[in-house]
Amino acid sequence: MTTYSTRDQSGGALARIAVIVFAVLQILTPMLPELGLGRSIGERSDSVRTLITPAGWAFSIWGALYTGSIVFAVYQALPAQRANPLLARLRWPAAGAFAGNAVWAAYTQVFGLSVISSAIILFTLACLLTIYRRLAAWNAPFSAGERWCAILPLAALASWLTAASIVNIAASLRFHGVEAGEAAPLIAAAVVVVGGVIASLALIRGRGNPPYALVFLWALSAIYAVGGPQAGAVAAAAGIAALLVIVATVLGLRRGGLSHWFG
Repeated sequence: MTTYSTRDQSGGALARIAVIVFAVLQILTPMLPELGLGRSIGERSDSVRTLITPAGWAFSIWGALYTGSIVFAVYQALPAQRANPLLARLRWPAAGAFAGNAVWAAYTQVFGLSVISSAIILFTLACLLTIYRRLAAWNAPFSAGERWCAILPLAALASWLTAASIVNIAASLRFHGVEAGEAAPLIAAAVVVVGGVIASLALIRGRGNPPYALVFLWALSAIYAVGGPQAGAVAAAAGIAALLVIVATVLGLRRGGLSHWFG
């Protein structure tokens, strides 16, 4: 089993505080338009909508994601968890992800979904995938608190950002005037399939992480709801991607994931 120094196990007061501060900040920054700064994220997204922009109802998931972030922030700061070696491995990348969400929201509301917004969201995704890999590679059994307060919220956020990164890149291309013309449906379909392949590989290597799989399927259903009726290729691609995700989840769980995630 991996061992950690006392400093690693403590995680440091700065790391614990950073997680809390940025978890709260990512919730507050989307409110900037109410202060007269920029336009809402919804408006920015609608202005560069593509065939793979999810239906509006899909973004209601942010309520659960924000709640999960706060739950994790509080949990990792509890006195009983300050020496938890797993949480010590998650604190800084979680703080980075929450900070990335805050910066992305602030930038997007003021400047729009440009290539810089894509770079910010990719940084955020990198932080979350670091967490995802560390959870998958963890050898010790998870406690109930770790499952509900760390694995569930952080894996769900990693999954949503996987899908959001792909959508953001497509929106950024349109923001900068890159249009696909008649080839748009086929290109959009290809992007959805590539997204499904990426998620599937993550699931196989991540032992079929259930929260990750469920959230990605939620994103695919929202893409299908809008792009599917407009283009048959997008509808087919969403179905293929969903099938890949389901198969990868089953394979991941059969390769040790059941005992890993559920004990």
